Parts: sequence; C-alpha cells; structure tokens
Amino acid sequence: MSNISEFVDPNADFDENNPLRANAIHLQGATKKGKPCSLINNTGDSLPQNELQEILDALIENDAFGFKSLSANGGETINLDRKESSHIQVGENLYRLIVFRYVARIENF
Repeated sequence: MSNISEFVDPNADFDENNPLRANAIHLQGATKKGKPCSLINNTGDSLPQNELQEILDALIENDAFGFKSLSANGGETINLDRKESSHIQVGENLYRLIVFRYVARIENF
C-alpha cells in the first residue's frame, strides 16, 4: 500500500472517525434500477438545497451507487467494504464526497 499517505490509517473505521452530525441533512432518491439511495450533507454547513439535489441527481445519472464489478483503482481485487471518495466544490468551499453502496456523504476535509 505504498500509495497511501502515512497520515491515513487504512484500517481505521470511517463511521467511527466521521460520525453523523445531529443536524446532518438527508436527501432521498432512487437509482436507475429503482433502488433507494441517499445523499447526506454531514458538513455542518448550510449548503443550498438545490445544489444538494443537483449532486444527488448527478450521482444517480452517473450510476455512482451500488456495487461495482471493477475496482475503481484498476486492481483485480474487488473490496465490497471499500468506500469510493472524490471531492466536490459547493460555492467557494471544497468537500469530500464519499460513496458507499447506496449512500453518498459530503464531509469536510
């Protein structure tokens, strides 16, 4: 795992280290196959509802939810517990976007 930063513990429990806030905003949707999915704003910031809906709609349109048959990093091993992450910009702020199966979470860096 030489590509992982020395500051990231690959064995750390994501949910334990990033608990949901009491004021987390939940948006519900459905994938193209009809499976329930959701977007959670767990930043503590008041992000515009219409932008959150656009993000959820884009994730659904790009088929970002569910199980993937290929590793996102091009490896030959699929890890079903792996959370895929990227970043998004809302207004002037940059956030982490973590997708795990049928839930996407927006988190602070």
